[in-house]
Amino acid sequence: MINVILDTLLDTAKLLPFLYLAYLLMEFLEHHAGGKTERLLAKSGKVAPLFGGLFGLVPQCGFSAAASELYAGRLITTGTLIAVFLSTSDEMLPIMISHGVFPWKLLLSKLVVGIFAGFVIDLVARLFRKKHPVVDEAKIEDICEREHCQCGDHIALSAIKHTLRIVAFLLIITFLLNTAVHFIGEERLAAFVGTRPILANLLSALIGLIPNCASSVVLTELYLQGVLSVGALLSGLLVNAGVGLLVLFRNNRPVRDSFRVLAILFGVGLLVGLLVDLTPLAGLLK
Repeated sequence: MINVILDTLLDTAKLLPFLYLAYLLMEFLEHHAGGKTERLLAKSGKVAPLFGGLFGLVPQCGFSAAASELYAGRLITTGTLIAVFLSTSDEMLPIMISHGVFPWKLLLSKLVVGIFAGFVIDLVARLFRKKHPVVDEAKIEDICEREHCQCGDHIALSAIKHTLRIVAFLLIITFLLNTAVHFIGEERLAAFVGTRPILANLLSALIGLIPNCASSVVLTELYLQGVLSVGALLSGLLVNAGVGLLVLFRNNRPVRDSFRVLAILFGVGLLVGLLVDLTPLAGLLK
């Protein structure tokens, strides 16, 4: 166990400078973007799922929450919201970068799935609805002022706070993973999950639904440890919308509409992950 603890501390310490630099860049983007992305998204009309998918890739911690607010105010469509949720990166990007890996294939996959699903959902919706949400400039201003998770105007301090929070998660999760590998064995653990792709994708998608950055940390670490397949990772990351789901269920009415969005999100993520694992696509995304 001493070796497990030392390995955990060493592995986490190596990531500190890379995590800080990644979050410093994210804070810079977030503070300078302001509410411009939300306003543009609300005014994009039928091409909004395209912008939703693109904006979702930008690692802004409050954007999925802002998109949920826009949807609750009926300023964006269901397809646009789903596009944002599916493409949202959350903590996967900085962790991958800190390990020396830029996951451009995963990001591109999330972008393509998000945009495609968003347009399909809106197309189906137009067959059953006559009206779309009407953009209200005054309401956009009110909504864009709420549900941001910025830590203040000091970018460097905000990046430190984000880094320390994720490091705390990484310490716990890395320790648990190292302990499991120590007692079970990495090959045995990976073989158990690898021979059950449906179960692995289902569990990964359920973990991804947890509205906390810890879920994406868990999924990313399991993938980097060789436990999760790329399809299972994608299932979890696609449904992982951060705090966006919490904001959606808190502010959107009726509640059954929020459950409908949740079901669509879960279904798309699970289906895409299974398709990747059960087809040659898995080799292309590694």
